[in-house]
Amino acid sequence: MGGESTTRTAPRKAGTGTAQAGGSRVGQRLSGVAMALGLVLFLGGFVWGAVIYLPYTVPTSSMSPTISIGNRVLAQRVDGADVRRGDVVVFRDKSWVTDANVVKRVVAVGGDTVSCCTDGKLTVNGKQIDEPYLPKGSLAEIQNFPTVTVPKGRLFLLGDERQGSLDSTAHLTDAARGTVSSDAVSARVDAVVWPMKGMLKRPTGFESLGALSQPGPLRTIELMVVVGAVLVLGGGAYGSIAKRVGRSRTRTGPEPVGAR
Repeated sequence: MGGESTTRTAPRKAGTGTAQAGGSRVGQRLSGVAMALGLVLFLGGFVWGAVIYLPYTVPTSSMSPTISIGNRVLAQRVDGADVRRGDVVVFRDKSWVTDANVVKRVVAVGGDTVSCCTDGKLTVNGKQIDEPYLPKGSLAEIQNFPTVTVPKGRLFLLGDERQGSLDSTAHLTDAARGTVSSDAVSARVDAVVWPMKGMLKRPTGFESLGALSQPGPLRTIELMVVVGAVLVLGGGAYGSIAKRVGRSRTRTGPEPVGAR
């Protein structure tokens, strides 16, 4: 009749409701790819880290303030021949009256001459070394020691807290003059992870004596784990988000096509 009005709705295509409820097929496929890639990155990062790095808890304060007592560190497995000046290494040497792992800083390598202290600074190969990692106001060494020529294949190591560190200076009367075989090194410390202090700063004071060690792949591993976690969570959340969007569209009802 002339006084009546009618509302027509657009015809619904088959399968539209299902697609809206769970998202489009393309979206679902992309979600699956994201989750698969995320799992590969997440698990791959952890596996790579487990192969490359070793965790240690530092039991003394001899490396303060760089590494405090009780700190948890990650150390990259390295060959002793790859150790460079300035590296903080983990090693074990029974001649140091301990069968436990020890953490110290390498200040001289095979062939170097090291002594202390000219103008209050450590001297390696006749060059004074700037050591900003030492505690503020502390001396490069609590007492002078004569020049030591480091034999080939050995290392001279000191703690960053020189006053309380039982390092090479405590073994100068030994046959090896306090040096440690490079073969005794098992790892090089890359970062303090608990409490979170991050990557160790590069010891730039040794740059004039030769190339420094490069950081390990820890940052790349961290990025893999974080990106992997985001992809897994994002891909897993796609279905529920698509369902909510589909439900909200359904609640709004059909749109009127026309009225008479």
